[in-house]
Amino acid sequence: MARDLRGFIKILEERGQLRRISALVDPELEIAEISNRMLQKGGPGLLFENVKGASFPVAVNLLGTVERICWSMNMQHPQELETLGKKLSMLQQPKPPKKISQAIDFGKVLFDVIKAKPGRDFFPACQQVVIQGDDLDLNTLPLIRPYPGDAGKIITLGLVITKDCETGTPNVGVYRLQLQSKNTMTVHWLSVRGGARHLRKAAERGKKLEIAIALGVDPLIIMAAATPIPVDLSEWLFAGLYGGSGVQLAKCKTVDLEVPADSEFVLEGTITPGEVLPDGPFGDHMGYYGGVEDSPLIRFQCMTHRKDPIYLTTFSGRPPKEEAMMAIALNRIYTPILRQQVSEIVDFFLPMEALSYKAAIISIDKAYPGQARRAALAFWSALPQFTYTKFVIVVDKDINIRDPRQVVWAISSKVDPTRDVFILPNTPFDTLDFASEKIGLGGRMGIDATTKIPPETEHEWGAPLESDPDIAAMVERKWAEYGLGDLQLGEVDPNLFGYDMK
Repeated sequence: MARDLRGFIKILEERGQLRRISALVDPELEIAEISNRMLQKGGPGLLFENVKGASFPVAVNLLGTVERICWSMNMQHPQELETLGKKLSMLQQPKPPKKISQAIDFGKVLFDVIKAKPGRDFFPACQQVVIQGDDLDLNTLPLIRPYPGDAGKIITLGLVITKDCETGTPNVGVYRLQLQSKNTMTVHWLSVRGGARHLRKAAERGKKLEIAIALGVDPLIIMAAATPIPVDLSEWLFAGLYGGSGVQLAKCKTVDLEVPADSEFVLEGTITPGEVLPDGPFGDHMGYYGGVEDSPLIRFQCMTHRKDPIYLTTFSGRPPKEEAMMAIALNRIYTPILRQQVSEIVDFFLPMEALSYKAAIISIDKAYPGQARRAALAFWSALPQFTYTKFVIVVDKDINIRDPRQVVWAISSKVDPTRDVFILPNTPFDTLDFASEKIGLGGRMGIDATTKIPPETEHEWGAPLESDPDIAAMVERKWAEYGLGDLQLGEVDPNLFGYDMK
């Protein structure tokens, strides 16, 4: 298994999922334009070997499909991610085992936690080259500017590492950073994020906040850092659980922080509480430019990197983007955790087109009236990341929630808007959602698209149309006799049914 960026790139190349581009490209708009076209078609990862104004190659779109996300986590199919979710659910809310088999399963998980403990590398590859003081110039990095209205160049896939000055507990997040000068950047994080909390604590004690940015790490570690699951484990331990063995860490040169030893680049600096600069606007995942916000200013004093380093990047925007592929994988990981929180939920899906969190489709094993509404309300409060989900659609367990045609049929045939739609007004909301009348405050809608049972309805529900099972089996056997053996009735092109999907 790849445990650094280079190993993952090698895997992609061996599997025909990487294209090397030797033509000269500009990090200003051009790289993003090429990558965006590839993302729209589910194309391979890209490695730009000749980047204008830089001596380092740029890797992008490495996580541009769910298949490659699975590969980064040493898996082959999205369903395998649910096995990982089951481990995390056992750690989040451990229950006393009632059977020997349950005790054994829990013991295996605890053993996995022990194996996941991070290690220490005293001669890390990430410090093969050290640049400090006046020699440090962030302009040597091939930072991209994705959209013409963006305020400047950005870092997008860096691990932003800080530490609680009181407890010493580290936080690892993935936040956007904007270049401000040769040795400064602003960091854009929400006030509820770990880095922001650490900065507030440092401010209360009159201290600067030490910060490190690890660039070009094993994509598995990025997935761990992007997993907002409320388990009292560090992101390093999460990454170890994801990968099956501990992450090797190295102590930074000028700050008291640890970073992945095989990072391609590491930036080390400090934030002085209260020192801010305007950050933005930038193209955001909602598909619009965000606003301008005063954001904490990082002053960097040291940059280290490997010999012949590779710069890894990505960018946000309307799906499909790499962040959407990551969200699809995380959806699978969340599923066992959500089932443990809300027992009637069979499955749930966060469609990419709904920005991976704005709309959720839930299937339930319906047993009593009003259960769909209960499930929707429970979903909104089950995990913090579902707080900003605007629409929840609840369907029966026999509906394939990943087939939009089945979901639309369920809504159209089973929903009476006066009875089955409910709205919660004036709830805390995503500040990036411009659809809300008031920024940060908006409504939520639940839709009960399940089959209704008394007293939800006063009349009998029609029997569903189904083939005669004996006739269906006979037709299956005789398919070739009809002269139709050359016709494979597998996945159908939706454009044949009036859709316009390029």
